[in-house]
Amino acid sequence: MKREARAGTSCRTIRRMEAWAMACWVLGVGSAVVAAGPGEGGEKLGTRITETKDSGSYPDGRPSARYRLEAVDAGRVLQHGSGPGGSDALGARDVWVWQSGGRYFMHYDGAGPQGWLACLATSSDLTHWVTHGPVLGLGKAGDPDSASASYGVTFRDGRTWHMFYLGTPHVTPAPDYVPAFPYQTLKAHGRSPKGPWTKQQDVVPFRPVAGTYYSVTASPGHVIRDGREFLMFFSASTDGPILRTLGIARTRDLGGSWSLEPEPILPATEQVENTSLHHDVATGTWFLFTNHVGLEDGLEYTDAIWVYWSRDLRHWDARNKAVVLDRRNCSWSKRIIGLPSVVRVGKRLAVFYDGFEGSVMPSGVKSHMNRDVGLAWIDLPIRLP
Repeated sequence: MKREARAGTSCRTIRRMEAWAMACWVLGVGSAVVAAGPGEGGEKLGTRITETKDSGSYPDGRPSARYRLEAVDAGRVLQHGSGPGGSDALGARDVWVWQSGGRYFMHYDGAGPQGWLACLATSSDLTHWVTHGPVLGLGKAGDPDSASASYGVTFRDGRTWHMFYLGTPHVTPAPDYVPAFPYQTLKAHGRSPKGPWTKQQDVVPFRPVAGTYYSVTASPGHVIRDGREFLMFFSASTDGPILRTLGIARTRDLGGSWSLEPEPILPATEQVENTSLHHDVATGTWFLFTNHVGLEDGLEYTDAIWVYWSRDLRHWDARNKAVVLDRRNCSWSKRIIGLPSVVRVGKRLAVFYDGFEGSVMPSGVKSHMNRDVGLAWIDLPIRLP
């Protein structure tokens, strides 16, 4: 690539500029023009959160986001129907992605002949995935996961891998078997990221409690070590009406019970669920990715991925939020944008989500079915407005 030097620019500076630009190209940072090398007053790389002129609105007045953090969509990376034994024949959704030993692992909810079960897929490049089938089975009659054992969030502590997963004894009729309240957090452990996973039925992390903001949903989320404690950013909801929000659970023993904060970190009117966090060490800023539940023609559905930001892991401001991915910038799913999971890869952040390819919104419980897994990218660092 040929460049002309600015007046007064040394050859050494030009070489530094060219090396920096080449590094950005190799890392896939994007098409930003490099005006100067790092630390020389040039434009910072990354993606800026910007204010939007049209934030949209909802029929019931639930809040919308004032800002946007534009992710660049890469399309579908895992289509339902590829799992062994028909384990995801009716859908692949609700993903949790992590890295270990140079490989990537994905838990996703496979909708199959028995119901929704946490399934495993593996990859070396985040775009090509090999499916391995369910890693959990249904519990026996009377167990809290007798109808679904799904959404498996993992955390490694020393040699032990911990999985916190969603269990429920209630689902809709066959063939869909869509999980229904209560959504509960259950526990399993293993020796490797691939398992095998052993359920710990004697461990009760936490459960929904009547009269609280988590009266029918207290389901798992991202686990963060904070000093001597572990924090889990769990999903919570009430019923009649359904108000969704996020809370913090605390423990010093991953094999024991958790204490739940008496108030959520965000107002229940935000209508958000599920968590995946990214920490910018340079600025000390936490970014919490979650899926928003919208409303259209009387149907509630996951319509976007949102992100909230804060420099205090335990305190969040609902005003500090932005849309990351919705029908405007998703290339293939023009209605449904579901549960996010983020993984840092060099100078980019991979954002996994689920969606539905069809142009017409399915009605009722069918809106939960026939999902596929997509991938979008955000150039780092994320620059605050």
